[in-house]
Amino acid sequence: MKSNTDNYEIEIEKGKSHIIVEIIQYVPNAVLSKTIIKKTTGNITASSFDAGEELEEKHSPFDTYVQIIDGSAELIIDKKVVTLKLGEGIIIPAHARHKFNANEQFKMICTTIKSGYED
Repeated sequence: MKSNTDNYEIEIEKGKSHIIVEIIQYVPNAVLSKTIIKKTTGNITASSFDAGEELEEKHSPFDTYVQIIDGSAELIIDKKVVTLKLGEGIIIPAHARHKFNANEQFKMICTTIKSGYED
């Protein structure tokens, strides 16, 4: 299925508490992303996937940490399928080809640190 991706460039308000699973909603037939923190040294985003959605395979030159905060997700890393359930996290290695499939609705937090690499 084709996904619609929205990335709000406004960060979450600093110094104000929030409930992480509530900062992004599900939208029918869509994948949404909201920036929590965006810096030159890395970023943190929250994303929601409606059931049946997927993201195209991609890779990043940096390690990326993903944690599921609602539902469960299918993640394919270098052709290996991993199912992540609520509360589970994984580090996607730098340069690994990966993609997400939403067999059901899910939300995740994604953290990328853009330092410590020579290449």
